[in-house]
Amino acid sequence: MLMSHADLKEAITRGETSLGIELGSTRIKAVLINRHFETIASGSYEWENLLKDGYWTYDQENIIAGLQAAYREMKNEVERNYGVALRTIGSIGFSAMMHGYMAFDSTGELLVPFRTWRNATTGAAARELTELFQFNIPERWSIAHLYQAVLNQEEHVPRIDYITTLAGYIHWLLTGDKAIGIGDASGIFPVDELTHNYHPAMIKKFDERLADKGLPWKLEDLLPKVYLAGEQAGALTEAGAGLLDPAGDLQPGIPLCPPEGDAGTGMIATNSVRKRTGNVSVGTSVFAMIVLEKELSKVYPEIDMVTTPNGNPVGMVHANNCSSDLNAWMGLFREFAEAMGYDVDSGKLFSVMFNKALEADPDAGGLLSYGYLSGENITGIDKGRPLFVRSPESRFNLANFMRVHLFTAFGALKLGMDILTENEQVAIDSILAHGGLFKTPVVGQKIVAAALNVPISVMSTAGEGGAWGMALLASYMINKDQEESLEDFLEQKVFKNAEGQEMAPDEADVQGFEAFIKRYQAGLAIEQAAVEHLLENGRD
Repeated sequence: MLMSHADLKEAITRGETSLGIELGSTRIKAVLINRHFETIASGSYEWENLLKDGYWTYDQENIIAGLQAAYREMKNEVERNYGVALRTIGSIGFSAMMHGYMAFDSTGELLVPFRTWRNATTGAAARELTELFQFNIPERWSIAHLYQAVLNQEEHVPRIDYITTLAGYIHWLLTGDKAIGIGDASGIFPVDELTHNYHPAMIKKFDERLADKGLPWKLEDLLPKVYLAGEQAGALTEAGAGLLDPAGDLQPGIPLCPPEGDAGTGMIATNSVRKRTGNVSVGTSVFAMIVLEKELSKVYPEIDMVTTPNGNPVGMVHANNCSSDLNAWMGLFREFAEAMGYDVDSGKLFSVMFNKALEADPDAGGLLSYGYLSGENITGIDKGRPLFVRSPESRFNLANFMRVHLFTAFGALKLGMDILTENEQVAIDSILAHGGLFKTPVVGQKIVAAALNVPISVMSTAGEGGAWGMALLASYMINKDQEESLEDFLEQKVFKNAEGQEMAPDEADVQGFEAFIKRYQAGLAIEQAAVEHLLENGRD
């Protein structure tokens, strides 16, 4: 239902709105929606991670500055379009990159720079904990980072008072509450599907493992409290309102929903929280989330067991690398165009180059590429070395070049998904895809359908992204009917009239991708050799 300009202005003034802010890997985005889930205004802030002292991180000051900038741009759009200052909001929610490690002392000081999901520095810890728990602990998870710091005997460890994710940190700053949504919590430490809390037997095993370390804390004392979607997890404090809106217009007291990870908001934004549904989220990393009907038969290091924001079990295949190397090549093509005297629009550049891939040989002409800017856990590569390889017999042209870089963006994901569909016979009714790669119609959808060999849908709302998904979770908290499930709220209210385009896999594309993935697996030794012999920055 489209609201009139006058009705929207009234809704904003009355606070009949919900705000979602997501801190993604390359952009912080704020989205304000009305009660009909339409976007009223948005704002964003571009940022990049830094490799500092061997860790991928974002500066703490930049986190706050980016949060404020995205909010300010959204607020200014409200004032410009509706002539009112944004003073109150019906509900707010924050989401961010899942996993990673933010550790604080009792005064609230960040003890080491934020260690993001991108770090592949916790291999020993992840292996030990997986064996201890008989449950897959990925390298990205907060507990792996904490245990690795213990193994490394890092000096900050005895001072830890609280650990959380980036979303949990922002929520804490603005509410004073150490809270976390269950989806994000499941990337901190394994959760129990029945109790919707951290798994008590595994917490006990962890504490027993550390008993001889002489540490002054127990694990449970360090972790944020777990909340389900629909529950209130705090309210905006006066200090929080001043932090988010330094201009002083925003009033305190606004209810906040549980902070979530970007995987959870991706599920929400694609209506993929019901069992047998799934989604693929494409960005700096790529991950597929499949909501499971039953537990997997065994532990797989390639499959993360996480949850939906309302606690349903999810098999997650997460590849650290997706679009970064592709974007770097696009930057090179832009430089060439500019050197030739052409001012190229970004949208047209991506559209033209992506569509060239549709003219390529089905298997990308025998070319091979690895877009590994960082290590890749699924393939066992611990450092990033972007690599493009061809033989004298390869059919080297622009179309095949573009196709192989689109193929390789989903190479590691394909290997993980095959475990679910082939080894575990997981049934999937539908997969919805979202992310910037799908802004160019058909191409990305066609490539993913070929990689996964299942129909892929892109909804008209897919471009709204995780911040919109977070706004929906905030809206669900205050607008759900009594006892209304998250699944029903999404299906019957949010997505009831949503339009989508489904694309079935083309058999020639599927066979072409299968030929590519065999080449991809066989060539991993080349990628490993690059890690071993191509020095970082040209030096040891």
